[in-house]
Amino acid sequence: MKPSPSHAYWPLLLASAAILTITMGTRQSLGLFVSPLNTSTGLGIVAISFAMAVGQFVWGASQPIFGAVADRYGPTRVIALGAVLLAAGCALTPFVDSEWMLLATIGVLLSAGAGAGSFSILIGATAGRLPPERRAFASGFINAGGSFGQFLFAPLNQAIITAFGWVSAMLTMAVAALLTIPLARPLRAPRDTHADAATHPGGAHKPETGLRAQLRAAMRDRSYWCLHAGFFTCGFHVAFLITHLPSEVALCGMSAGVAATSIAIIGLANIAGSLTAGALGGLYRMKWLLFWTYFTRAVAIALYMMAPKTSLTFYAFALVLGFTWLSTVPPTAGLVGKLFGMRYLATLFGLTLLSHQIGGFFGAWLGGVALAGSGSYTWMWYADMLLALGAAVVNLPIREARVGRFARAAA
Repeated sequence: MKPSPSHAYWPLLLASAAILTITMGTRQSLGLFVSPLNTSTGLGIVAISFAMAVGQFVWGASQPIFGAVADRYGPTRVIALGAVLLAAGCALTPFVDSEWMLLATIGVLLSAGAGAGSFSILIGATAGRLPPERRAFASGFINAGGSFGQFLFAPLNQAIITAFGWVSAMLTMAVAALLTIPLARPLRAPRDTHADAATHPGGAHKPETGLRAQLRAAMRDRSYWCLHAGFFTCGFHVAFLITHLPSEVALCGMSAGVAATSIAIIGLANIAGSLTAGALGGLYRMKWLLFWTYFTRAVAIALYMMAPKTSLTFYAFALVLGFTWLSTVPPTAGLVGKLFGMRYLATLFGLTLLSHQIGGFFGAWLGGVALAGSGSYTWMWYADMLLALGAAVVNLPIREARVGRFARAAA
């Protein structure tokens, strides 16, 4: 099957972006529930941080599994299953009274459900049905849907928590999760698994290669591991901030509204960042986009640590971070597609997201440990800054051909 004509792109992209709006909006606003959960259950910040850290890992671990299922049977069933799991996790969380129950709801059900309707499945479902020159833009557009979800859900959840309580906010997210089932219908058409698949120089990786052979080839590829290393840091950074930014704001003597607004700014700014990264991916080498994204984060953290802690500081910090927040996704997915083709993109990109979420586990968990042990996040900020610098450097050895003039003209 050939790539879809241009008029058929938009139903795919809009549906995928809308699904990611809901799944990412739910995940990325969970930090707002840390304090209410602690007050309601008395489980303590370390236990709640650990449950959310497990959720970070499960979200990542579920994506290569769901991605492999979607590569074989199509994405709609996977997304429907994810909707049920996500709704169940949200609906059952208000009834937890132990750490194990919290691990089961937020750590497993909610996170696996969000993973089934996330980047690897959605980008994998659309990329093979688009011509090569549109794939980077498509990844950025879909990713922007997740950013819009963060922008939308953070203030919405905070408003519901303030007006009606955190239980009502959780149940609202459960209902929203079920809306992803009808949204998945445009993705039902069979995905193109053979058109325009990118290969290594010399054609080492054919689109007909089976999944096991493709995985073995990827595991031997240094460039693929460089992507994993950079994405690990991205996960550490994002999970630490999204989980603990509300607590950092509270430590600085400001209201929960400042935290919710900051999270919303991150989401809004990342819409621009994602679209920009998607557009630039067709013009410049993607490894350089990753380098500058991670380097900018390191500089932003250093400036934040030196600045006076006011609401304006948090908003400015959120604006800069937001522009780079998940703008790593389009170039990372694009590089995986360049290296190995489109056939198993959901699986191979899903594995990089697993590394992302291993980093996310440590970012969410160690943030709670640092706060409980020292009463501040100072050492976490230092670690975050150094990891961002390391991630910038580790992307430079990735083997990526220069973008030719014809590609620039097509883009």
